[in-house]
Amino acid sequence: MGLLSQEISRAELKPGDHIYSWRTSYIYAHHGIYVGEGNVIQFTNKAGAGSGTPIDSAISSSPASAATGNPCPRCGYHSGLSGVISSCVDCFVADGHLCLFEYDVSIPYFLAKVRGGTCTIASSDSPAVVLERAGDLLKKGFGVYGLFRKNCEDFAIYCKTGKFLNGDRFGNRIGQTVALSCVTLFAFGLVSLPFSIPCSRLINEFSHVNSEKITVEKLVSRHLTG
Repeated sequence: MGLLSQEISRAELKPGDHIYSWRTSYIYAHHGIYVGEGNVIQFTNKAGAGSGTPIDSAISSSPASAATGNPCPRCGYHSGLSGVISSCVDCFVADGHLCLFEYDVSIPYFLAKVRGGTCTIASSDSPAVVLERAGDLLKKGFGVYGLFRKNCEDFAIYCKTGKFLNGDRFGNRIGQTVALSCVTLFAFGLVSLPFSIPCSRLINEFSHVNSEKITVEKLVSRHLTG
């Protein structure tokens, strides 16, 4: 692990790891939780689905086999349905590279990682707790995918930390969508891009770290997954 690369080999994977793989020329990354035996639980979105916004309709994070309609010979995944699913690592990675999301990093290290969605200053819970959350959400779901409200990175970070930063407010974001939010505001002349991205990333990181943990049951009962 380091500033330039967070690639990890399949042999190095441990159950409970938060992994990701870049999609579409490194424009965005798809995130999931490795659960062992070559399988990943992830929150997916296929093109044309999601919240119905143009950007959610255009983005697809479904496993590669979903695009062809052919079932994966290893895990059998082929439906391409949006939601919480389990697939093999190969389907998860698609044509990208397997990377490990880092937790409990220092603030200087966090800010040095100019690209969001690769690390957090938050601490992870134990692998057993992470796997339990991922398994529960595989059964109960995580609601409707929305890039700026509830995405695959939010899912993986919730599994790791038990914290969910509600994205109903435009600026209330963590990870890679912070930069997208800042770029949108910059386009309207509302912020200065060189300063807004690191500041926004750090402010939202502190908001997430200082938020309270919420159980899967409460997450569902409060309709945050709807």
